[in-house]
Amino acid sequence: MPTYSSIDTEFIRSKQKELLASWLSSLSSSGIAGDRRTSLVDVEQQAKEFLELLISGLQGGNIHDIQSGNWEPVRKFLESFSRERALQGFSAEQTATFIFSFKKPLFSRLKNEFSRDAEALAEETWLATQLLDKMGMLTVRAFQRSREEVINRQQEEMLELSTPVVKLWDGILALPIIGTLDSARTQVVMESLLQAIVQTNSRVAIIDITGVPTVDTVVAQHLLKTVTAARLMGADCIISGVRPQIAQTIVHLGINLSDVTTKASLAAAFKVALERAGIALAREMPKEMPRKS
Repeated sequence: MPTYSSIDTEFIRSKQKELLASWLSSLSSSGIAGDRRTSLVDVEQQAKEFLELLISGLQGGNIHDIQSGNWEPVRKFLESFSRERALQGFSAEQTATFIFSFKKPLFSRLKNEFSRDAEALAEETWLATQLLDKMGMLTVRAFQRSREEVINRQQEEMLELSTPVVKLWDGILALPIIGTLDSARTQVVMESLLQAIVQTNSRVAIIDITGVPTVDTVVAQHLLKTVTAARLMGADCIISGVRPQIAQTIVHLGINLSDVTTKASLAAAFKVALERAGIALAREMPKEMPRKS
């Protein structure tokens, strides 16, 4: 009868090569090891590193608490592994499979080791299950945090891309807004516009809301905040793209835009901006065609 248990360092170390080979086979069967987003070499290296860290963690005990100090290297490895998988586009299930697939080779060795002691086999299997389940859940939580970070970063990048500040003329800027204008996006709009005003030393800014589906009290307040901020920077604002439906909504809601110049189209707003900038455009008359003799 063996004197060590499944959660003993010596057991894992003595079966390390067998466990690794069987584990890699299990990962290959699941399709993860052969996924084009990673390589078999990388998966093998990660499996080897995990086993070494597992052995090191087992030496410190506290197998019921993977938040203890001796498990910190394992936690850091799993968090880094999960972050990498999230960036590579793997799912949470595929990421957690890396840990959960280790159960089969481990349980198989336990069965051989404790084949004559059913009670010990059940106890060892339960302890190993608890340990790996906790690591698997840690992996899932780390993956979710990483995915949320990726999504938040992508949303911020999309907000920046969806609010481009365009220089129409010297001293005249245009900011076309497409989609809903909420608090988070208002902050991005305001920062982009103010930065462009400073960089270009512009005196007129056109905020075009042609692409904004609806304007309610909240949206109007966000627009007014942007206009006020631009004025504090020395630039006058014109709101263009005020469609009949939006005009009716603004009147119905009692929103006061009396001190803000509004126009139905960007072209009309641009004309006003040119006048305020003291720029006059002359229409070139077409040249007369020479008469045939």
